[in-house]
Parts: sequence; structure tokens; C-alpha cells
Amino acid sequence: MANHKSALKRAKQSITRRLRNKTVKTRVKSVVKDVRMAAEGNVGETMVSTLNEAKSVLDTAAKKGVIHRNTAARKISRLAKLANKVSA
Repeated sequence: MANHKSALKRAKQSITRRLRNKTVKTRVKSVVKDVRMAAEGNVGETMVSTLNEAKSVLDTAAKKGVIHRNTAARKISRLAKLANKVSA
């Protein structure tokens, strides 16, 4: 356990950030899963709206620094590619 005042503060901050990041990462996973499920079901209208929502969630996560911006871009690209494949 941390002994210095600053180390105690950093420990508290890391716990808070870990919990905040955990919620964002869980949200990212669930929206990606939703898009994949919509693609599997071949539901065009639902897929477009879920894809847009996923883009927004991924961009927000990247902006907050929870995931790297290239990771977010890669995931968005793969989901868009999947959407185009299904709709074609």
C-alpha cells in the first residue's frame, strides 16, 4: 500500500479512472456486438442506426483516452465494411 500522501491520492485516482474506463469499454463492446447482431439478422434500418450509435460511442471513447484513436478508427472501419457487405 502507498505510504506517501501523493501516492495515496494517485491510488484513489487510479481506482476512479479504472471504474470509469470499465464502463466506457463495456459500452463499446456492447454497441459493437449490437451492430454485428443486426448484420447477422440482415436488418438494414436497424443496422444503420446501430452503426451510427457505435461510431459515436467509439469516437467518444477515443476522445476520452479510454481506447486509442487508431483502435477506434479500425473498429469503425470494420463495422462499416460489414454493413456495406450486408446491405449489398
